[in-house]
Amino acid sequence: MDEPGDDRRRAVAAAAEDMGYEVMPFKGTRENVLRHVPRTVPLTVTASPQKGLSATVKLAAELAGAGYRVAPHLSARLTRDKAELQDFLGILSAAGISSLFVVGGDGDDCGAYKTAHELLVDIHESGFVFGDIGIAGYPEGHPLIGEPDLTRALSDKAPLAHHITTQMCFDIKRIRSWAAALPERGVHLPVRIGIPGAVSRQKLMRIAGAIGLGDSARFLRKQQQLLWRFFLPGGYNPGKIVRSVAADIGRSPNIAGFHVFTFNDLGGTERWRQSLLRRAPATP
Repeated sequence: MDEPGDDRRRAVAAAAEDMGYEVMPFKGTRENVLRHVPRTVPLTVTASPQKGLSATVKLAAELAGAGYRVAPHLSARLTRDKAELQDFLGILSAAGISSLFVVGGDGDDCGAYKTAHELLVDIHESGFVFGDIGIAGYPEGHPLIGEPDLTRALSDKAPLAHHITTQMCFDIKRIRSWAAALPERGVHLPVRIGIPGAVSRQKLMRIAGAIGLGDSARFLRKQQQLLWRFFLPGGYNPGKIVRSVAADIGRSPNIAGFHVFTFNDLGGTERWRQSLLRRAPATP
């Protein structure tokens, strides 16, 4: 017989089972993934102006060769031209990768592409087939892009994508209201909610110091919401959002699961995920 709260614990465990992890293409990332992450966990590999897309594509291909389901980030502003895009898509396709995550990206300079939409159009016309293409959503806004432009860009990209993964979110009411409003904007894609994993403030600062001055400034600007939350009473706990939203998965027409920004703290994040799995009630 079920105890009070069993349904909620089952929902949390099911959400933990389905989580995907985002990793950064640093030295040692491949070994870190192999050491800590089960092959049942889907992965995405980020891109940065300092590392370039070659590092992202290379790591994605290596992880796919090791048996992981991988979606590399392809950044419009880091792609030089259509020829380079074709080269990257060919490498990924040869590695058996069928998923991509397409973003506008960072960087002051850009080549042939300025927006994710432009890159998506050429991916679809490339001759390569990718059955799962993700795009970014911003429930809590973007530090450099106004809301009308964000809404218009999402509507433009949605017909060329299969799902949305949000940037890091902390406001549960905002997450729900943003996802619920998507169909009114003509967007009918499933949403995976982006949350930070079990990462420490010290880990974030070490990453910021390791990625170069320009990238570090961008990184800290993007993660400022997470940083200040470490100073709140009780600190940051990713489980709070999971427990609050897990029951919406499968019931909400939009919310499909969680995407975890690990900041390469894979051991701690996987231990945290396993702790959620262990809370599932025993099957009668």
